Amino acid sequence: MVDMSIGDESRAMTPDPQVPLGQQGSGTPLCCGPVSCGPLAEEDADALAGVLAALADPVRLRIFSIIASDDEVCSCNLEAPMGKSQPTISHHTSKLAAAGLITGEKRGRWTWWRVVPSQVEAVRSALSTSV
Repeated sequence: MVDMSIGDESRAMTPDPQVPLGQQGSGTPLCCGPVSCGPLAEEDADALAGVLAALADPVRLRIFSIIASDDEVCSCNLEAPMGKSQPTISHHTSKLAAAGLITGEKRGRWTWWRVVPSQVEAVRSALSTSV
C-alpha cells in the first residue's frame, strides 16, 4: 500500500516496491486491447480486474467522480461530501491510487488528488466494443 499520509510535501507520491507496477498510481497504464477483440491474456485480465475492482466500491466510485469533476481535489475536501472520516478517505484514495486511477501530491498536511487520464482512457478502450 502506498502511504499517502507522510513524506516531503513537495514531492509527488512515489511507487511502493511491494505493489506491482500496473497497480500503482505512478505505474504504467493498462495495455490490453478491447475485450471484444478476443480473449484477454491472463496478465491483462488481472490488471484490468484490479482497476475495475477499485471502482466497484461505491465509496471509491463517488470519490473518483468528485476528483474527476475537478482539476484536483484536496483530501480535506472529500470528508464532508462523503460523510467519512479522514482515515476512511485515505484508505479509499490509496486503493484508487494503487489502481493507477488517481495520483496524489503531498502539500503540507494534505494530499491533492488528480485523475490519471491515460489510465481512464485505457479502461475506456479496454471496455470498448467497437474496433
